[in-house]
This record gives sequence, structure tokens and C-alpha cells, in this order.
Amino acid sequence: MSQENIIESLTGKTSKKKKSRIPAKLDFLQSATGLILAIFMIFHMLFVSTILISKDFMYSVTKAFELSFIFEGGSTVPVFISILIIFIIFIFHAFLAMRKFPISYKEVLRLKTHSDLMNHGDTKLWIIQVVTGFLLFFLGSVHLYIMLTNPGNIGPFASSDRVYSDTMWPLYILLLIAVEFHGAIGLYRLSVKWGWFEGSDPKKSRKRLKKAKWILSGVMLVLGAATLVAYMKIGAEHQSNYGERYTIQTEVQNAY
Repeated sequence: MSQENIIESLTGKTSKKKKSRIPAKLDFLQSATGLILAIFMIFHMLFVSTILISKDFMYSVTKAFELSFIFEGGSTVPVFISILIIFIIFIFHAFLAMRKFPISYKEVLRLKTHSDLMNHGDTKLWIIQVVTGFLLFFLGSVHLYIMLTNPGNIGPFASSDRVYSDTMWPLYILLLIAVEFHGAIGLYRLSVKWGWFEGSDPKKSRKRLKKAKWILSGVMLVLGAATLVAYMKIGAEHQSNYGERYTIQTEVQNAY
């Protein structure tokens, strides 16, 4: 370890007495990884909610992610790689975010006192983000690990069986609530922090952003709840044929 690193780690400043840039760089990485994950979750929700249109449509989208237009019948390799990348970003973002978590009784008390005295809305939103982030570290890790080890178990029947027959729906309910609040608050705080959509009147812009945040949370929660109900309904109907793979031909045959 270099002497420069030792000095910076103990004082927070370089040997030239300049403030360390590492915290700023870590903040940027935290913001970047958070933005990637938030955008991913929006598109992920749109993907899983295709079941609301039809089983065939959801199946077609699944096969497209498996690059069936390149590999005959599709391949789980692209899905595995995509999940692995998201998992790595997820873990990296979690460790970056943990730097700011209150980790002692004194820090928690200080945060609570500050929140009560200031009655500051954004501080309360940050507390919600901390709590949901803590939950997501465990809930999200379980979900991502299951998907990583079973990249081929995605589809109208496979996903429904996992939700209903494998009794994963309690985890998905908690995951839905945590991820939608955490993600929407995160996008709001990123917009405020980096001055996105600030306009000529920052106060009005912040109010609009906060309203957009609640709308996004509401829409995603309703869409997610409807999607989860749809998977549970299909899973209940398919329970006697647990493990059967869905094909468009199978659906046509069952109609007769």
C-alpha cells in the first residue's frame, strides 16, 4: 500500500492537502448503477406484465429474449448473461449505498431526531429508501439467484408455477412493494441531486418531480399487482400439470 493511500484513508485528504475525490466518484457510481437498475426494473415490469395481454404474447417475448430469431428454439445463454450482469450491478450498487446507511444506534437516533425536528419530506423519503433498500438486498438477491440458476424457467407456465405452486408469491408481493417505492424515490432523488428537469424554478420543478414519483409508484404497483394475480390464476389452473412447458401449440390443443 502506498504512503499516499495511507494518508488519504486516515485524513480524507491527499498529501497535497486536497480533499479526496473518492467519495464523489463513489457517489457518481452509486447514481449510475441506481439509474441502470431503475430503468431495468421499468422494462422488466413491462416484460412480465405481457401476461396480461395473452400467454402467447408473453411466450413470444420470452423467446425473443432467448434470441430465437438467431438460435433455433432459443437459448438460455443470453438470458443467463443478462441476469448475471444485472446481479453484479445490483450487488455493486448495494455495497455503494451501504456507505450511507446508519449503522449504529447513535446514527439512527440522530437521523430520527433530524427528521422529526425538520419535518423534511425528502429526508423521510430517504428513510423509506434506506428501509426498502435493506429489504431489497435480501429479497432481490433471492429472486436473482433463482433466475440465475434457472434461466430456462421463464414463460407463462414456468413463471406461474414458480409464483403459485412453488409458493413464491409472498416474496414477490414484498419485492414488488419494496422495489417500486425504492426505484421511484431513487429516480426522484437522482433528478434533484443532478439537477435534471430543474427548469427556471427549482421549487416548482421539485413539486412536479415528486408528483411524477408518486404517479410512477402508483402505476407500477397497480400493474405489478394485476400481473401477480394473473400469474397466480394461471398457476392455480396449471397446478395439476406442474412442470409442463408452454408452447403455442399446447394452448391451441387445450382449447379443444
